[in-house]
Amino acid sequence: ETVGENIYLNIINHAERYVYIFTPYLIIDNEMLVSLCNAAKRGVDVRIVTPGIPDKKLVYQTTRSYYAPLVRRGVRIYEYTPGFIHAKMFVSDDSTAIVGTTNVDFRSFYLHFECGVAFYLSPMVSKVKEDFLRTQNICEEITLEKERAVKAPIRILRSLLRAFAPLM
Repeated sequence: ETVGENIYLNIINHAERYVYIFTPYLIIDNEMLVSLCNAAKRGVDVRIVTPGIPDKKLVYQTTRSYYAPLVRRGVRIYEYTPGFIHAKMFVSDDSTAIVGTTNVDFRSFYLHFECGVAFYLSPMVSKVKEDFLRTQNICEEITLEKERAVKAPIRILRSLLRAFAPLM
């Protein structure tokens, strides 16, 4: 059973005001992509922070391959410009937060035995939210204009990497 993915999907699908996400890898299946986009389309403030500097270049390009479809549908993506961010956190609606080891990627969802701490109606939820907002201030937002400016060879590489996403 994909417990990590199910918990993340549950948070996204039940969010009413916001979902903020830290993940070093954003390599998602169609169900996660649709859930993130649907949340944004129904007015939820969906923000995702990923690294600005990669630890694995191909995985980094694969992560970036998801930016355009998400941003086009209202998800706000930020890259942590000071370097690599390894946090894995979800926080939603001032009520729920998860901090743990589960990346938003196939390996964490389907192959690894990941763990995390869930906070519900706890003072820790506001601390996780504060950390997100503080960190977001030193990030660069990815816009559609920036995505359109990506050169064709890089876009082609990213498309090819998406075919191998389940292996990453």
